[in-house]
Amino acid sequence: MRLQLALSLQAEWQACYELNRVMGAYSPDASSSAKRALSGMALSMLCLAAVHEGTSIWPNKALQAFKDAHNMTDRFNALIALVISGHELAAQALALFHALFKNEALVIDKWFGLQASAPDRGGHILPIVRQLMQHPDFNLRNPNRARSLIFSYCSANPGGFHRSDAAGYVYWSERVIELDAINPQVAARLARALDRWKKLAEPYRQAAKAAIERVAAKSDLSNDVREVVTRALAE
Repeated sequence: MRLQLALSLQAEWQACYELNRVMGAYSPDASSSAKRALSGMALSMLCLAAVHEGTSIWPNKALQAFKDAHNMTDRFNALIALVISGHELAAQALALFHALFKNEALVIDKWFGLQASAPDRGGHILPIVRQLMQHPDFNLRNPNRARSLIFSYCSANPGGFHRSDAAGYVYWSERVIELDAINPQVAARLARALDRWKKLAEPYRQAAKAAIERVAAKSDLSNDVREVVTRALAE
């Protein structure tokens, strides 16, 4: 749907981007904030259309906008446009963003979350998530960092999480069990990512149930997690 909108309204998106770019000093007022949000959405759509058509004009503009940005909103919007579109320049922008803000924990949380919630193309997001878990800045014991990566994938990326090979559900069960030994409250919240498994179509439904049963079978689960998975299986 997003691609259809990007392709069929390219002229409108371009006009929208040009008309709503906020030049000059940053201002937090409502009008300026709205324009930044709208121009950011337009840039994402233009990059998405460009990647589909095999052109690089708009991804190059997005990278330049990323480099020239004078505020976090515009810089992150340009990064989103490149990551969402799946353009190869996204890797360069992600590396630059990390280098700029590696000492700002909340900003790096957004960096992790963006990658974990990006549109899934051929099942590539889960390997990225697993790779990011090995990143020096990832720490499972940090609740915000765990949420930024794991929750963004399991709870905010249905296209990437609900895989026909059930690998997303296996990953979920591994993380629930792993987190339960560290922080049962965070693990319980993650466990709820599959508490509506009965509404899924097959083959997802049975695969999700098997993952929940795998968690429930662990004898030393915390009361927090056991309550969630027991209720999910009973409902």
